[in-house]
Amino acid sequence: MSGHSKFHNIRLRKGKADAQRGALFSKLSKEIIIAARSGSPEPEANYRLKIAVEKARESNMPQENIKRAIARASGQGGASDIEELRYEGYGPHGVAVVIDAATDNRNRTAGELRFLFTKHDGTLGETGSVGWMFEPLGVVDVDPRGRSEETLTEEILVDGVEDLEYDATISSVYTQPAALAAVRDALRTRGLSISDAYLGMRAKTKLELHGAHLSQAIAFLEALDDHEDVQRIFSNLDLTEATLAEALA
Repeated sequence: MSGHSKFHNIRLRKGKADAQRGALFSKLSKEIIIAARSGSPEPEANYRLKIAVEKARESNMPQENIKRAIARASGQGGASDIEELRYEGYGPHGVAVVIDAATDNRNRTAGELRFLFTKHDGTLGETGSVGWMFEPLGVVDVDPRGRSEETLTEEILVDGVEDLEYDATISSVYTQPAALAAVRDALRTRGLSISDAYLGMRAKTKLELHGAHLSQAIAFLEALDDHEDVQRIFSNLDLTEATLAEALA
């Protein structure tokens, strides 16, 4: 698994994705707050905020919640204390993980994530401990809506696209970091359904696990994803169609 979306494909197929509506809205609110603080509070003038708001709407987050999150970005309700943090470490069986989180209490979040790593026979490391194993890329998650890999590959051929990781549920289009916004707009213009767009990480090499080791690695990633402060997870776990089927068996 080179990014966040393929792991979510597992959760979607298991019927576990977004099961806790309140936790989902909390994560979306934090994403909106951070995006609004990074630039203009107007979505049309702040591309990151525009993406965050669209994602919230697609998740059926009430408009009032969206407005409240944007307002809090000015510091109302303690939102000024929310900060973005990145954690790195190893999960079970050598799975390398990079976690993007948003929190108003870095000591609490670090302690809780350290507990999850330890509980699953992993180790929360220092900054840079596994980051060197990943490369930064823009990621545009696309719903193929019945398109074959060949058809989708032809439709995403625009300037700035680096690669495609195809999946019938959610496919990831990888871009040059600086080309993320342009690629997303170009793909939308071509009629493709965009579920998310963000600056992400992709493992340079992948780790293949099977059987109990694979199940334990996925259980670890699920535990991390369930944490309210965790926004995205990037891992070197290799999830091909074969291992994906094994994980879902």
